[in-house]
Amino acid sequence: MPQVPQTFFDALAVRTWCGLALAALGRAREEIDAINVYPVADGDTGTNLYLTLESAYAAVEAAFAGHEAGVGASGPSGAPTLADAAWAMAHGALIGARGNSGTILAQLLRGMAQVLATDADGEAGGEAGGESAHIDGPGLCLALRHAADAAREAVAHPVEGTVLTVASAAADAATEAEGDCGTVARAAYEGASAALAATPGQLAVLGRAGVVDAGGRGLVAVLGALVETFKGEAPGGAGAVRVRVPVRFDAPETPADCADGADGDDGASGPAFEVIYLLEAEDAAVGRLRERLDRLGDSLVVVGGDGLWNVHVHVDDAGAAVEAGVEAGRPYRIRITHFGVGDVHTGGAGRPPRERVQRAVVAVVPGEGLAGLYGEAGATIVLARPGEPPASGELVEAVRRAHAREVVLLPNDADLRHTAAAAAEQARTEGIRVALIPTRSAVQGIAALAVHEPERRFDEDVVAMTSAAGATRYAELAVAERQSWTMAGICQTGDVLGLIDGDVAVIGSDVTATAEAVIDRMLQAGGEMVTLVLGDEAPEAIAGHLEARVREGYLAVDTVVYRGGRQGALLLIGVE
Repeated sequence: MPQVPQTFFDALAVRTWCGLALAALGRAREEIDAINVYPVADGDTGTNLYLTLESAYAAVEAAFAGHEAGVGASGPSGAPTLADAAWAMAHGALIGARGNSGTILAQLLRGMAQVLATDADGEAGGEAGGESAHIDGPGLCLALRHAADAAREAVAHPVEGTVLTVASAAADAATEAEGDCGTVARAAYEGASAALAATPGQLAVLGRAGVVDAGGRGLVAVLGALVETFKGEAPGGAGAVRVRVPVRFDAPETPADCADGADGDDGASGPAFEVIYLLEAEDAAVGRLRERLDRLGDSLVVVGGDGLWNVHVHVDDAGAAVEAGVEAGRPYRIRITHFGVGDVHTGGAGRPPRERVQRAVVAVVPGEGLAGLYGEAGATIVLARPGEPPASGELVEAVRRAHAREVVLLPNDADLRHTAAAAAEQARTEGIRVALIPTRSAVQGIAALAVHEPERRFDEDVVAMTSAAGATRYAELAVAERQSWTMAGICQTGDVLGLIDGDVAVIGSDVTATAEAVIDRMLQAGGEMVTLVLGDEAPEAIAGHLEARVREGYLAVDTVVYRGGRQGALLLIGVE
């Protein structure tokens, strides 16, 4: 149906644009996924852009719903102010950004919001509380320019032939246009389309595959929605860019050209993991984080500001990338994806999107340290912060992200049993074979992951992993928050509780002494391996003390120690 055109860029235009852009990316999603050959041919750029824009759209809708409920300031039309709508769009994209291109799109939207949310004097960088009713054509030109510049600054090593090139071309074309928002949007779209058509000549990998840049193609769709917002109909005809699905070429491998806006490695030696997380940190700490992550890997994009950032990087050491975030501030919503055999960095010959890997493991983990450990073992990670259990939709998204025909799901929490079961059922309706192993603790998940062998039959692998998890007793130490009756008696506020297999078994006043008592009880039934996962608040000397205790008291038992980070529990204990 034809869209009722908007005259100015106001809050309603932001809402309309986000809705139309989401629909446009939905229609182009499979096409964009199919031409995603760089920097990693994993066929997910269209999906990542869609999910990023979906989060932005949901945030804008929430802003309008909040206004209708009487929350927040109102603009002259009775809707939220332009500032409120623009910042909602930017924040939603930031917290929902997926992948390299999605992260860059989030920064493009943030750059626009910084202009849209200013006062009518048009100075960039205004506060979120700006009360502008709308902006006109010149204001939109400024917003597009600022967006392109902000995105380029967010990428560690920007190169041409990527979405950054397309965004800059859109801003250049808009600057040369004179007229209202519709005229400026049309010029930006046409400039972006021309730049997109030229990307195969700028990146050799695109030229060999015979495709345009996937991220740039997504941006053209978003700009097409901007035209439709102000013109009432989607652009087409000469401005439309044709793409085709790549075919495999037997061209010789050459050094890397670049990533989707960032640097990359050759296909044989590209990093093994994609690490993404949200980060609460000060600007100065983020500057140091950029330098450290740049040394660790490639495809580094850090976007955001005002204390909240989205970090994306490809690395070989996922744990080090997460630890860098911990040193900079508070990372959360950590996602670690292990690139499969077909997930090579296409630095030379153009390659088709990868086939699904045969099997993958998806695990819920309670701390940053364990996230790194599981990620390095090849698992796709869902981080569960204390008091913030993941929803079934997050688990389904992680299963999709694993990009496998067969998935082993480790919830690692008894309370997530039903959530994980719902996610597994949803994934099965999408044609993915999912086995849910009812792990109740991260230490059981570690035991299961240790015997995981993707080469053997799926059923045999699941049986072996289930047996290993079931043979692992689990315990944890926590601090009582209030007086309560327990299986071990009455505890007082501040007491140290030792829970074995989910029930309170020991009540003590000292963390180390309580841990000793718990381990002794667990080893009374026998055991070959004790696993200790230390939380951030565990005493410094506890690991060495417990290792010595096990070594001296149980000669045939080995001990392994991991640092779990902010995992909620003081200490996790596993006995296999």
